[in-house]
Amino acid sequence: MRLWKKALSVLLVSATAISMCACGGVKKGSGSSDTFKIGGIGPTTGDAAIYGKAVKNGIQLAVDEINKDGGINGKKIEYKFEDDQNDTEKSVNAYNSLKDWGMQMLVGTVTSNPCTAVVEESHNDNMFQLTPSATAVESIQYDNAFRMCFSDPNQGSASADYIADHKIATKVAVIYNSSDPYSSGIYQKFAEEAKAKKLDVVAAEAFTADSKTDFSVQIQKAQNAGAEMVFLPIYYQEASLILAQAKKAGFTPKYFGCDGMDGILALKGFDKELAEGLMFLTPFTADAQDDKTQTFVKAYKAAFKDTPIQFAADAYDCVYSIKAAAEKAKITPDQSVSDISDALKKSMTEIKMDCLTGTNITWKSDGEPSKEPTVVTVQNGAYSIAQ
Repeated sequence: MRLWKKALSVLLVSATAISMCACGGVKKGSGSSDTFKIGGIGPTTGDAAIYGKAVKNGIQLAVDEINKDGGINGKKIEYKFEDDQNDTEKSVNAYNSLKDWGMQMLVGTVTSNPCTAVVEESHNDNMFQLTPSATAVESIQYDNAFRMCFSDPNQGSASADYIADHKIATKVAVIYNSSDPYSSGIYQKFAEEAKAKKLDVVAAEAFTADSKTDFSVQIQKAQNAGAEMVFLPIYYQEASLILAQAKKAGFTPKYFGCDGMDGILALKGFDKELAEGLMFLTPFTADAQDDKTQTFVKAYKAAFKDTPIQFAADAYDCVYSIKAAAEKAKITPDQSVSDISDALKKSMTEIKMDCLTGTNITWKSDGEPSKEPTVVTVQNGAYSIAQ
């Protein structure tokens, strides 16, 4: 009898536990608050911190403005940002931490490798994800993920087109990071488009994450090949070293980069004269004189005592695009994460945005935006829109 009662007791406890787990599984991801919870992920410490801090601030400014103006569908936004140090494992951990917090939508991640890792998780959860700046094709490979920035292939082809169409150079060398999907992806598309545009790529020299301080070999090969221009589809940290080492070697070609170059003038200890004449693709420059840009720059400086770079503008645009898509879909905070995602996936392809980083921006179902790039040139230690 006692054994039977004990067995029955165990069965009841087990059944209760299973029931609780089942209810928890259904309930998990469902909103219960009166606010939308938007999470952000990116590097606020480490080598790429300038990007993450800009994104964090850009999101914050947009959230503050939207909340002051009544929120999304009359509901305020709660916002939390996690540092991933540009590390894939830390980025996934940050994602899980934000999920525990109750995140319903993700703006991030900032850089490509972490974003590619996190999108696997957000896809499994069917959580809507909009990255401001992850450019690798794989970073938005699933239907729940969109991006605000240009993809790597788009940057590569646009760079080759601009150089050829404006007759900036005919003999071009490339120095790229073969261990970085961002850099190698841009280079591959650049090489294809350069050939089509009759640009002569006289040298294509790679480096890796383990050899990104001494560029003497790459510089010498570019110089020996007679390069008139060096294309640098890399981040500004490595680019700053290349500019300094090339000058020391007596090699003074023209330079052209992509959006990863943004931030070079703010690099501590960098001699801005080394960047004079440097050109790079960007969808935003703080020096633009249109009202929208100047209003944003003024508000950003007032809030953060700093001048915004492209990454801040992309992040700011992300939040306003989510607002537009959410209002079109009429989502509410009490909907499940998956239901919110399904609604936003549809409405993102139906909106058209006039943003800081482009006008008449639209999105396809593959998550890619339609927008035109801007080329800036460094002149007298500042960015100037190229004509």
